[in-house]
Amino acid sequence: MVADLSQIVQSRRLVVKVGSSLLVEGRKPRDAWLESLVQDLTKLRESGVEIIVVSSGAIALGAARLGLDKGGRGSLADAQAAASVGQIGLAGLWSEKLGAQGLTAAQMLLTLEDLEDRRRYLNASATLARLLEAGAVPVVNENDSVATDEIRFGDNDRLAARVAQAAGADAVLLLSDVDGLYDRDPREEGAKLIERVDGVTREVMAMASDGSSSGMGSGGMVSKLQAAQMAGRAGIVLAIISGTREWPIDNALATGRGTLFLPHRSDGARKAWLGGRVAPKGTLRVDKGCAEALKGGASLLAAGVVGISGNFQRGDLVSIVAMNGEVLAQGLAEYDVGDVQAIAGKREVDQAERLGYAPRSAVVHRDHLVLL
Repeated sequence: MVADLSQIVQSRRLVVKVGSSLLVEGRKPRDAWLESLVQDLTKLRESGVEIIVVSSGAIALGAARLGLDKGGRGSLADAQAAASVGQIGLAGLWSEKLGAQGLTAAQMLLTLEDLEDRRRYLNASATLARLLEAGAVPVVNENDSVATDEIRFGDNDRLAARVAQAAGADAVLLLSDVDGLYDRDPREEGAKLIERVDGVTREVMAMASDGSSSGMGSGGMVSKLQAAQMAGRAGIVLAIISGTREWPIDNALATGRGTLFLPHRSDGARKAWLGGRVAPKGTLRVDKGCAEALKGGASLLAAGVVGISGNFQRGDLVSIVAMNGEVLAQGLAEYDVGDVQAIAGKREVDQAERLGYAPRSAVVHRDHLVLL
């Protein structure tokens, strides 16, 4: 069992996420800071740890080069244009700094759809494995030059957790502008750092602030807790540390400051992938009895469905919510939306007449469903 930050950096395979506000300052890269981070990463590599970097910064760098207002985030077109220019600069920056330490950088650009689709997810997994086997350091970013709001993560915290799943990593280290999760806004008097979290519950989520203090990045504490949930489903440990000082990893180890999130369960590879998907095509509302049955490991039966929204087809991801709106689970629909509407609330003996064919055993089978 991982007990502290020192054990995080003893992982076999570690994903390190770097945010825009740490990498870019005053429209320019923080060269000295990045060099110190790369020295930290090199020490880890020399100790036998395989490293994957998830790096923000393309939009910020590209916006500076193009002279775009609002850091390139004034519109989708601005963000995509900034990313197109900035991705070249970001890749070159990492290649230069890693190369100075004798390491080879490899760029991977991903969209949400690449990791939502099972086949593309496995392709990404195979590429990461081969790069690590060859001794390279994969540097991953969201492909903002082509991604729209509907097909993007929107923050690299969750992308880091997803990449960790795909890569079979043991741990994720999020470098942030704060040194971890506090029991309230860290700017408030008396706010206390929480050093260890066993599973991200509703109470834990309530402690989060949704904003990023820099105004440059897109991920606040909420996205970091969502990342911890995603990592936890795959049995992956996640930690948040401050990245504001030079040699940020060494400093975190020296002080022991940070928040360690321990997984409270491991769902297995396929269910971890399923639970980490973030773009459901529809929502199924269920009654109280059905909600209790799902928590006990049952499939979702049509008789328990009391509400339907969205436009989904068989095999699409759907969200399952309780009467009070609580998100209970998500899974793959066994029916198109029209057929679910036809049989919702009906017992199995009444479903064939409505459908015109023999009904399947469940609307969402438990083998293709994960509790959230």
